[in-house]
Amino acid sequence: MSNNLSKSVQYIKSVGPKRYEAFHSIGLGTIRDLLFYFPFKYLDRSTILNSIKVREYAVAGYDGEVTLIAMVEKSEVIRYGRKSLLKVSMKDNNGYFDCVWFQGIKYFRDTFEEEKYYAISGKPVITKYGHLQFAHPDFDRIDADESKEFLNTGRIIPFYKLPQGLREKNIGAISMRRIVNNAVKSYYAEVPETLPDSLVQTRRLLALKDTIKHIHFPSSKELLEKARHRLKYEELFYLETLVAIRKSRKNLLKSDVKFDFNTEFIKDFIKELPFKLTEAQLNVLREIRKEIESGKIMNRLLQGDVGSGKTIVALISMLAAVESGYQAALMAPTEVLASQHFINISRSLNGSDIEVVLLLGSQKARERKQMLEKMNTAERCIVIGTHAMFEDKTVFNNLGLVIIDEQHRFGVLQRARLIEKGINPHVLVMTATPIPRTLTMTIYGDLDVSIIGEMPKDRMKIITAIRGERKLPDIYEFIKERVKQGEQAYIVYPLIEESDKLNLKAAIDHYNTLNETYFADNKVGLLHGRMAWSDKEEVMRKFASKEFEILISTTVIEVGIDVPNATIILINDAHQFGLSQLHQLRGRVGRSSLQSYCVVVSNEGIINNRLNPKIEIEYLSPAQKEKFKSSLRLRALLEHDDGFKLAETDLKLRGPGDIFGTKQSGLPELKYADLVLDEDILLTAKQDAFDIINDDVNLKKHSNHVILNTLLNLYSDNLILSNTL
Repeated sequence: MSNNLSKSVQYIKSVGPKRYEAFHSIGLGTIRDLLFYFPFKYLDRSTILNSIKVREYAVAGYDGEVTLIAMVEKSEVIRYGRKSLLKVSMKDNNGYFDCVWFQGIKYFRDTFEEEKYYAISGKPVITKYGHLQFAHPDFDRIDADESKEFLNTGRIIPFYKLPQGLREKNIGAISMRRIVNNAVKSYYAEVPETLPDSLVQTRRLLALKDTIKHIHFPSSKELLEKARHRLKYEELFYLETLVAIRKSRKNLLKSDVKFDFNTEFIKDFIKELPFKLTEAQLNVLREIRKEIESGKIMNRLLQGDVGSGKTIVALISMLAAVESGYQAALMAPTEVLASQHFINISRSLNGSDIEVVLLLGSQKARERKQMLEKMNTAERCIVIGTHAMFEDKTVFNNLGLVIIDEQHRFGVLQRARLIEKGINPHVLVMTATPIPRTLTMTIYGDLDVSIIGEMPKDRMKIITAIRGERKLPDIYEFIKERVKQGEQAYIVYPLIEESDKLNLKAAIDHYNTLNETYFADNKVGLLHGRMAWSDKEEVMRKFASKEFEILISTTVIEVGIDVPNATIILINDAHQFGLSQLHQLRGRVGRSSLQSYCVVVSNEGIINNRLNPKIEIEYLSPAQKEKFKSSLRLRALLEHDDGFKLAETDLKLRGPGDIFGTKQSGLPELKYADLVLDEDILLTAKQDAFDIINDDVNLKKHSNHVILNTLLNLYSDNLILSNTL
């Protein structure tokens, strides 16, 4: 890096020692920091309307947002009764309009200065007096020169986020642009390249220094898009480079741990199953067997929709490990799921000499000690547990297979700590949340992938319905009718106790109410995450044995709970859940040959929300967008029962970070690229990264030194994690 780029930001014109502290407090201590502090939005002439056009939109009933630039004529506080409002009168070259505020009047009166220019964004309306008006619009201050140049030449104006630390030093939008402009003009040419020349030329990328120049002050939309493309490509290239390094390290490791899948015990176990394995399950078992017999360490991702039968594949793999003299470990994200696995697997192996051990964080010291002793003394042992499995006191005796259920719920270091309990054990990670292709290429790109894409033949399609809250009494009656026929039901709420901040239902409050009203004659249980493990286990045992007919619960039942007699699930405040989570919850029913039902309940405003086809979604306000996205999620759940289609939809609506735990993956978070919109760039970056690492895994070639230096300088923490696993 250039010595100048490492210098303090105080040496930039208009900063100085007094303003330095403000910049340093928000992480902009050096000139390089400032150069890489990119705008969060732009004003482009092609998106700006004049007041005549905006009036036409408003008269036509346009329900979205528009942007226009105008000068403040005057502002005045108008009183009506005991209340008051601020009216700011503005004009552009084509006419006049008003902006009004009913709150924060003093702040906005001080903010809007006469004869100053502002970009105004909001929903236009026509008042009963025929005036064009905006209520509480968004706005940005621009100076007169910017306004004239902008309107005459089509210049693109950048806007930067201004944290409190900057505003306290009177650094506003205009002064921030001037400061950044000073930095770019003086130092952009000194920014060192971070990609090999061959990639820059082959992929026709802007040089990084030119990218810095045009991302801040682009002279055209084309150059702005080229700068954005360069940032996206580089970000995805280094992400895929880390994935490629992680995979290459794993492929170099050899293993003497081999399992026998062909023993009489396993053959008899499969014959005695009360169902026939699907062809998809058998194919996955063949893939697992082939990889383990190859002499390499297995690192495999097993995907399968809810109810597809992943657990039996995992159990047969664990039996092969035990039959070959190794211990097997199955780690689950919750104590409820771990307990369920323990009960089901213990039942399946009843009468055998295989010891099944359960390790949970909430176990008492005496019980934990007994379990640890069994692990050390049993010749044939399967260990099931939660995070307690990778504590220092937990010592395995020849661990050969690690299976991680719902693996996206664990951080990369947590998984590594369990794997380190053995000597190069084979690893199988499972998820019932189908993963879109773009995420498989990134977060899980170092793993071989198996998919169970076939459901057991006796399963009926779950009937899904969306209802408004006023239909709840009818839904309760339907539940009572099904319960009378010997079936069971879940009622799910998003919270444990009522929240003052969130207008959502709560499990405890509604348990008490429903127990005393609609379901007074029924046996009702309550399950939530704050209960002690032993209490959760007791509730689940009673529900599974039909001592409870109805189970009121939070999302603690989201994964793993398997009660074949449960045929109805009612999900309240469905708009608060992600689409993949709703699909997971729906998968708690439909686990037998009985017809099952999933009823999702939300408020009528979300259920009936429809987007006017004349309005683009990007013009909606944040609140309108979220309402519309919630409506899309519910409609997608109604239309599809394919988990992969729903996962793709969820990824588009919510982004990867919230769905699949990508922040725990050990890979850098994306700042510029979008895994949905930028799939083509991702494919190109992946190909380039894997080609380079497959040819030169340690990046020793001179042409790859720039990649190695960039990894060490900018991705050192991620590089350590990539090598860890």
